[in-house]
Amino acid sequence: MNARRLALLALLPLAALGPDARGAAPPRRVLRVCADPNNLPFSNANREGLENRIAELVARDLGAEVRYTWWAQHRGFFRNTLNAGLCDLVPGMPSSLERAWATRPYYRSSYVFVTRRDRGLRIRSFDDTVLQRLRIGVQLVGDDYANPPPAHALARRGLAANVSGYRVLDDYRRPNPPAHIVDAVARGEVDVAVVWGPLAGYFARRSRVALDLVAVRPQVDVPFLPFVFDISMGVRRGDTAFRAEIDSALVRRRAEIARILDEFGVPRLDGRVGSEARR
Repeated sequence: MNARRLALLALLPLAALGPDARGAAPPRRVLRVCADPNNLPFSNANREGLENRIAELVARDLGAEVRYTWWAQHRGFFRNTLNAGLCDLVPGMPSSLERAWATRPYYRSSYVFVTRRDRGLRIRSFDDTVLQRLRIGVQLVGDDYANPPPAHALARRGLAANVSGYRVLDDYRRPNPPAHIVDAVARGEVDVAVVWGPLAGYFARRSRVALDLVAVRPQVDVPFLPFVFDISMGVRRGDTAFRAEIDSALVRRRAEIARILDEFGVPRLDGRVGSEARR
């Protein structure tokens, strides 16, 4: 056996170790994400939500794998997760939220009126007089039943007595707690519901009863009550370089993000992904 063949055989054990003959390949980067384990259409423990899909997309762009910390989105979510160091990224937060640094927005949506198609109600505005004789469902957020924008808008118009509240988290032991307000419209429990658009779009597609969704008007009620929100991911304040990485990934993956949003039935007021302006 000549010297060349002996040299080749000597290399074989090292080649079996993989691309780095001196030892194991370096560990893959981890993208630590905090999300709610029971909050479709946004996220769940089976990673079936739209934010799960977008987080996985961003991770692939960065050459990373997602590792989740699951935490129900009750009061204190950011304090106990992102700001406690359990994760580095929270998908799906309003860009204006002050509990974290927002990335550039990757979609813009609105509250919508949800009605049964067979009722033909055609509600377009909080000022439609037909609301005066209807049962109206609104979402309540948090353990203290905090009033969201629709509840304030309806109360200002003297319609508080027409309103029924549905907790966003509701009975957390059941799957998909946020779906219950959309189910209430389908069952005829309420005549119309005012629901955050992505949630309404997802569950309306899965309803056995045909439902109509119409963006609420006005988009901003007086004195300053917005119903349209840009949605971003959240990072810890001061994580400038990491936020820039996420921003770049969101821009590069804008087309794929748009397809995910379409798949989940998210109504969008602005087709852009990765807006040039921070909001």
